[in-house]
This record gives sequence, structure tokens and C-alpha cells, in this order.
Amino acid sequence: MGFLTGKTVIITGGGRSVLSDGRAGSIGYGIAIAYAKEGANIVITGRNVKKLEDAKEELERLYGVKVLCVKADIAAGQDNQAIANETVRQAVEAFGGVDVLINNAQASASGVTLEKHTTEQFDLAVYSGLYAAFHYMQAAYPYLAKAKGSVINFASGAGLFGNFGQCAYAAAKEGIRGLTRVAATEWSKDGINVNVVCPLAWTAQLEGFKNAYPEAFEKNVHTPPMGRFGDPENDIGRACVMLASPDLKYMTGETLTFEGGLGLRP
Repeated sequence: MGFLTGKTVIITGGGRSVLSDGRAGSIGYGIAIAYAKEGANIVITGRNVKKLEDAKEELERLYGVKVLCVKADIAAGQDNQAIANETVRQAVEAFGGVDVLINNAQASASGVTLEKHTTEQFDLAVYSGLYAAFHYMQAAYPYLAKAKGSVINFASGAGLFGNFGQCAYAAAKEGIRGLTRVAATEWSKDGINVNVVCPLAWTAQLEGFKNAYPEAFEKNVHTPPMGRFGDPENDIGRACVMLASPDLKYMTGETLTFEGGLGLRP
């Protein structure tokens, strides 16, 4: 039994994705595996029902945990607060509460320069990332306050360093960083630990890009100084487990950056 046995975590964007060697191939799924190994009840959301169902099957079979899948997509032109509320309602109905909220989901049109970005592309990034974090945090707040729980949001080096072709993505991620710091200030009275992680991970999407376009990969993707990217489960997932530890309740409002894909720096 892990130290999160009996606790419930909501992970947005937690559908199954794997690398060619079978390791976790996305940050959300890597986090889900790390939490499953600690015995947590897991609620995963996403747009792709097949990936959610595949994640549920594997997590329950390998780690003996309970997993709830909720099809959910925060996007322009719909009642997004209702979507977040319904996800939290199902989590509470299934497991009795919410102890950890991890806002990981994010979509964007990368590679499109600022002057060519459309409003629809900008909305895609801002709604799926910033608005999603806002709505899920509001929906989960009463339960997080009751549990004296944790919120872990995801930002990016794209915002920190101004990556070329990622204006909407960077704007959404910087908005999430600001939202996180405000929540840490306002929710500290409730005992809620709020942090933001800026990761650099080796994912199935990046692996696919390397295999399909090796020359473009070598030109545009720079390997971190330590010689490898962060592992979605063992580096980033375990960091998220650490941030849910009751021993780290003093650590709130921090931006945790994976330097070179590895290591934590407050």
C-alpha cells in the first residue's frame, strides 16, 4: 500500500499513451502511473475515450487501483463550468471526495507564428489550458479545502523563454502560472497546497516526430545538457506524487522547473 491509498486524484489529459519501449508516453499518463503505484483512486479526463479506457484497464490490472474515466473537453462555445462541475461530481460520487487536482491537459497549434495565429487557434490553447485550470480549480475547491489537499498545475518553458511559434501556448501557460500563484495566496488559509510544474519530457509525440522527420528533429529539438529528456513517470510523475505528500504542505506557490528535463528547482 502506498501513502496515497484512499486518496483521490483528478488528472486532466490522462489517457494512455506509450513510447515504443512501452514506457509512459505522455505526461498525464506518466502521472497516473505514479499515483497508481501509491494506491490512489484515479479520475482521468480527456477527449479520446479509447485512450481513457485503455488507461483504466492497464492501471487497474497492474496496480489494483480504482479508475474513473470522464470524457471532458474544455473548449470555446460551450458551458465549460458545467463540464468541470460534472467531472468533480462524478469523482465525489465514486470516491467520496477530491484530494489532489492535476491540471495537465493542453492543446495548441504549435509552429504558427504570432502574425499568422488565428483567433480559433488562440482560443484552442487558452480554453484547453488556462480556462480548464480555472474551471476545475473552482469546481474542486470545496472538496480540496475539506481534505486540505493539493493542486498541481502545468506551465511550460515556452512561456518562460518565449519559444518561437508558440504564442498562444505560451500565453496560456503564463496565465496558468499567474493563476497558480494567486490560488496559493488565497487558498493557503484552507490548507490547500498549490504549485506549478514546468516540465520538459520525452513523449510519444516527440518520438513520433523524431522518427518521421529526423532531419527536422535534429535541427529544432535540442537534447538537454544531461543527455536525456525527463521521463513522464519517473521524473515528472514522481515529482507530482511528492507535491501531494503531507510532509510538503509548507511548499506552496512555487514554480518547479525541470532544468534540462531533470531535477527540481523551486
